[in-house]
Amino acid sequence: MSSLEATSQAAPVLRTILRLIGWSGLGLIAVAVALSDFLAHAPAGASGVGPMLAAPSTALPFGTDLLGRDVLSETLHGLSVTVGRALLAALIAIAVGGLFGAVAARLPRPASLTLRGAMGVLAAIPALLLAILAIGLSARLYAPLAAGLAAAPLAFVRTYDRVDAQSGSTHAEYARATGIAAATLLRRDLTYEFRNTLATVAARAVAAVTIILSTVSFLGFGATPPARDLGLMIAAAKATYLYAWWTAAFPALALVVLILCARLAAGLDEGERP
Repeated sequence: MSSLEATSQAAPVLRTILRLIGWSGLGLIAVAVALSDFLAHAPAGASGVGPMLAAPSTALPFGTDLLGRDVLSETLHGLSVTVGRALLAALIAIAVGGLFGAVAARLPRPASLTLRGAMGVLAAIPALLLAILAIGLSARLYAPLAAGLAAAPLAFVRTYDRVDAQSGSTHAEYARATGIAAATLLRRDLTYEFRNTLATVAARAVAAVTIILSTVSFLGFGATPPARDLGLMIAAAKATYLYAWWTAAFPALALVVLILCARLAAGLDEGERP
């Protein structure tokens, strides 16, 4: 057996292992979020917990920030806010992008291709720019909605292409020839689409919207205190992280782990857009 054949056979196994690692990581994050109030040493935003900019120690494992807030507690609370907002945005992306894409693929061909072309143009625009535009036209309160809508065009395109490929398959042609109603075929396609790909689509959406939401918060367009997400925590530490690295490093590490686990769970290749 050549090395190329061995690599090709090992790739699916490695992908499965990485996906299991990703879902396990997301499960642990879900537990941390559910128990954040219990695991945190202080309430969200509580200042004066320790000395200002205290380095990590046994008593304060993640140190404190400029206001004396416990960085460990703030990271747990920020992770909880980030995950909650990301889940809402991911649901919007799946509903608007995925569901609409499946329905559009079954519309009459001229309307179907027109929608595919329009959403393809939107999918070519960086989702972050679309989110910032949507927030600018509405308000920071609607950042999760903006992130979900910004991620929807790419979800639409992927779902449309999968359903469109299925509609041109031999079994689909046979089903239409036997007189099965178009509505019945659509329900079947939706069932297969979401049954077979929902977990992957959901993990991909979580990765995409988490990046968008954290970035807009870092830029000042997203979350507002006291509900600080990880992006806002990193932004708040800009003035101190050159000499108090822990104020930004631990929130950034939590954000990296969340996005990485979502990407692994979705089975994304290196460099592939979520």
